[in-house]
Formats: sequence, structure tokens, C-alpha cells
Amino acid sequence: MMSTPNDPAAALPGRPPVVDLATWQAARDELLVREKAHTREGDALAAARRRLPMMEFDGKVEVTGSGGPVPFLDLFQGRDELLVYKHMWWDGAPHQGQCEGCTVTAWHLKDAVYLNARGVSFAILTPGRWDEVASYTEFMGYTQPWYSVRDVDEPIGGEMGHVSCFLRDGDRVFLTYSTTGRGTEAASGSFALLDMTPYGRGEAWQASPDGWPEGHGPCWYWRSDAAGNATWGPASRPVPQWTRPGATPAESLGRHGHEH
Repeated sequence: MMSTPNDPAAALPGRPPVVDLATWQAARDELLVREKAHTREGDALAAARRRLPMMEFDGKVEVTGSGGPVPFLDLFQGRDELLVYKHMWWDGAPHQGQCEGCTVTAWHLKDAVYLNARGVSFAILTPGRWDEVASYTEFMGYTQPWYSVRDVDEPIGGEMGHVSCFLRDGDRVFLTYSTTGRGTEAASGSFALLDMTPYGRGEAWQASPDGWPEGHGPCWYWRSDAAGNATWGPASRPVPQWTRPGATPAESLGRHGHEH
């Protein structure tokens, strides 16, 4: 005999209750009230962000790209707005040893056509030596502009792992906003999508129903071995690298003192 949604036999041990459509819709509508409040607060934060004071700096400072040194002003590509991601770098490390978290962001930002359509240019900045950066971006298949900002001071260089926004007024350049940590998650849509799924990101810090699968450490799925198993061992790579031609199991991250 088949069980029905209202039959206790239909309940799954350690899971939320199994209900009919009307009951589910009522619970969904109740959560929607909170989601709309969250969206409105996000809009209010964005409005406050647009009213932050700006910091002016010398836009003629040179950075190094595929065509050699260029003034920072060139990164605007004639547009008034510029968004950059500041990618960490491990000198001398092989491709599989570069920053996993920055790989998450850079991989999600492979295409900026919608930013460009809105009048916003995009670039990735990194303190890596240009010859290493060029080899890495070729391997990863990146087509967005990358620039080495080695030995360049803030706000162009400095601490990496940030999303930063700039405004141009003629030859004058201003820093308008910068964020790091979980503030950069806006650039990586997979996080928000995972947050909608039943098990979320599968991380131990999440508040999940009793009986849900036990969570792992943060970022646990960012590296994997050749078989796709999540691991931070020396034979792993940042997960997108396995899609690249010629990616093979590694023997070393190529850098010392790395812990996760």
C-alpha cells in the first residue's frame, strides 16, 4: 500500500516533515516575507554604498598586462566605471598550487558582457610576476584582462582577495568601494544557488535540521583529485582545473606551509 504525504509512514527520519502542496505553499509564503525583507535591506545597503565618500588617487600609475605596462586609467577601456577582483598569488607555485578561493571568484567572472553592457569594465589584478600570470591564465582559458600589480601600492595593489570598484571622471580616478571575505560572494553565483538547495553548502557551520548530513569544513569542495573526490591533499587541484586540457594528477602544491 502506498503511503500518502499525510501518512506518518511517509516521513523521513531526521528530515523536515512531508506535507501536501497547500501546507508546503503556506510555509513557503511565510518564508517569503522574510526573504522580501532581506531583499529590501540589501537595496538599502546598496543605496548607502553609492553614498560612500570617494578616495582619489593617481590613475597614471602603471600596471603590467599582456601588452606590457599601461596606466591604470587604461583598465576603464573608455568607460566611467571599473570593477576589479584582486587575485592572490603564490610566487613560483605550479598552476594547481595557486589560490583556491580566488579561483572560485575568477572562474565565475570569466565573462563580463553584462557588466560591459551596463558601462562597467572588469579586470583581475594580481601581485604575481607577469610571466607566471600569463602562463596561468593561458592554462585556465581565461579571456578577461589580467594585470600584474606587483610593487604597486593600494588601492591598486596591496592586500588581495578583494572586489573593488572605481569611478573615472576624465583623467581623475576614485576608489568608491571595496569588500573582502564573504563580501566577495556576490561575484560567485554558485554560493547563492547552493544556499537554496536542501543541504546548502554542506559545511559544518550551517544551521541544518537534526539528522541532516554532517557538514564538512569550510570550502571543502574547492579542491578535488582526478576522480572528483573532494580533498586538499597534494594530488588535488582547484576543481575547475580538471576541465582544462592537459590537467594531470599533481604531486605537490609547490608551496610550503600551506594549511587549510
